[in-house]
Amino acid sequence: MTTLKGQLLSKVASSLLALELRDIYFEMGALLAKVHGITLDAFGYITTSITTPHPTNDAYMRSQFQKKLVEFNARGGDAVLRRTVEEYVETHSDLLTQVPTPVLCHDDYHEGNVLVAVEKGKWRVTGIVDVENAVSADPLLDIAKTDYYAIKTNEAKREGFFAGHGQLPINWRERVQLYKLYHALELWDWFAAIGNKAAVVRLTDDLRRFAAA
Repeated sequence: MTTLKGQLLSKVASSLLALELRDIYFEMGALLAKVHGITLDAFGYITTSITTPHPTNDAYMRSQFQKKLVEFNARGGDAVLRRTVEEYVETHSDLLTQVPTPVLCHDDYHEGNVLVAVEKGKWRVTGIVDVENAVSADPLLDIAKTDYYAIKTNEAKREGFFAGHGQLPINWRERVQLYKLYHALELWDWFAAIGNKAAVVRLTDDLRRFAAA
């Protein structure tokens, strides 16, 4: 890994100007769009192949939500909040059926996994690392995690990233919202498992916010 060109964006992002961040995120969006250009035959988690392949996005994401909600319950998650999440998924389940073709998704595309370097006086994206979360899924699942983990409320990042990735479906915002709920649930389970109570409190608030939208 030390032979790869560049350094993690997370190490330098706080020192960059808004315009520099916009340009980097434009490149990030364009690079991710190329990844999403790789289509696959089924939905599911990828190792050397797709493990437990699902024929549809609806089947895959319902199974993932159910799996994560079982963990949420086992780790002491609020029962009322669990029902709220379940109801939100059911109410918006039509969004999961609108994905005819699974594509390659990095599924952890944030500043801690993107390499950058200065080339000819300008910061450029030089690579991506940490592909162990890769899935075959809706590309908006990938976009939602970047939005939730990295972009947040930063308009320069948002403008660059979405301009770089290119045209999205008409209802992309609704699908991203549903997937952000999933990512928050997955992260809640992780932090609950390792005993990070502060993160659990923060993520509980996120779950309530996303499920109420």
